[in-house]
Amino acid sequence: MLTDLHSQVVEDIDGNIYVTVSIGTQVWMAENLKTTRYNNGKPIPIVTDDKAWKALETPGYCWYKNDVNHRETSGALYNWYTVNTGKLCPGGWHVPTEQEWSAMERSLGDLNIAGNKLKEAGNAHWKNYLSGATNESGFTAIPGGLRHSSGIFPLYGDSYAVWWTSTTYDEEDAWNHGLHDSSSRAFKGFDSKKNGFSVRCLKN
Repeated sequence: MLTDLHSQVVEDIDGNIYVTVSIGTQVWMAENLKTTRYNNGKPIPIVTDDKAWKALETPGYCWYKNDVNHRETSGALYNWYTVNTGKLCPGGWHVPTEQEWSAMERSLGDLNIAGNKLKEAGNAHWKNYLSGATNESGFTAIPGGLRHSSGIFPLYGDSYAVWWTSTTYDEEDAWNHGLHDSSSRAFKGFDSKKNGFSVRCLKN
């Protein structure tokens, strides 16, 4: 069996409670992270201004479209400098490496079919064009949007879920994994560390 849907919960430093799910041999959060503080209690800077976000080469986060109403459903968007602190996830948890993300997707078959098994089923959040989303994994991925390194929230953001890994690609880029509403695939790539992407935590 690929998943264990008898989930437990984990709490972050802000008191947010997250459902978790076992996929293969790993235990994942089944919701996007939404903490505004590191696990040592220190606040993460919130950055709303486009130009300030573009210039940022230190940790920062925002809500999608700078609207706090996205907090409960899609969580926060963090730049990679925040991920790289190693203090973003609750104690006993961490931002997964590129290899750990890939291992999870392989446990679901491969990239060509993993997207359907990771996405929330139905059309409440995804348009799911050309996709037969089943959420067989229990991961319950929804489109969390994104923030471009330029500081803007692109119009196509509502169609994407993109999550950071903790693995750097080069001085300017880091690896990420994601889903799109028009495809059954999962994808991986590398993008500017200044981008704002979602985060899912993995149990140590």
